[in-house]
Amino acid sequence: MNEEAKFTIEEVDSVTPPPKARVEDAPTAPESPTEKLVRKRDYLEGFLAEKPEGLDPSAPGGDLYEAVVGALKEIFDPEIPVNIYDLGLIYGVDVDATSGVVVTMTLTTPHCPVAESMPGEVELRVSSVPGVRDAEVNLVWDPPWDPAKMSDEARLELGML
Repeated sequence: MNEEAKFTIEEVDSVTPPPKARVEDAPTAPESPTEKLVRKRDYLEGFLAEKPEGLDPSAPGGDLYEAVVGALKEIFDPEIPVNIYDLGLIYGVDVDATSGVVVTMTLTTPHCPVAESMPGEVELRVSSVPGVRDAEVNLVWDPPWDPAKMSDEARLELGML
């Protein structure tokens, strides 16, 4: 397995550094104030011609989506002084193109005292958000809720941080 090297190493004692750029060395072309204005305007025209893309109202960060999340943050678990969104009980918020909202959620335990009333309250609060056509709540038990699903704000509120 004695193969010849396919590269060579060249040792160098010193290298002259490249010259530093200096303002005095820059080429100076006299530019009239009119030319300067035209140059700036040309630059800004291209910059300002591009309009920012609007967020889809139903996508995360969109107005309707954020309004629904805001409504969910107003619902508190009666046994824990934290809203259900930060508690991690909301697994998903889906807003379709026709402004229908589907909320997938769970509860801390199937034997939770609000197991019968909480999904109804979530549906009422979400359907009352301006712009929402209708709301549907899917209550799921898989994956089961655990404290790891809580936000940092909820952990701080409960003294778990």
